Amino acid sequence: MTAPTPTETMWEIDQVADYLRVPKGTLYTWRKRHYGPPASRVGRYLRYDPEDVRQWFRAQRQVA
Repeated sequence: MTAPTPTETMWEIDQVADYLRVPKGTLYTWRKRHYGPPASRVGRYLRYDPEDVRQWFRAQRQVA
């Protein structure tokens, strides 16, 4: 995982769902199936590095 830039913070699940245009439930399902962008737990919350989400998305486009 790469560190976010100083002006960019970690994304919450709502922000990732908006970026990927999928329901939050899809992200939870993907996580259970070990699929989707990597996330880290902070207490009981999931946090996503925006660059990791973008890299994961770009990798999906190359596969299709």
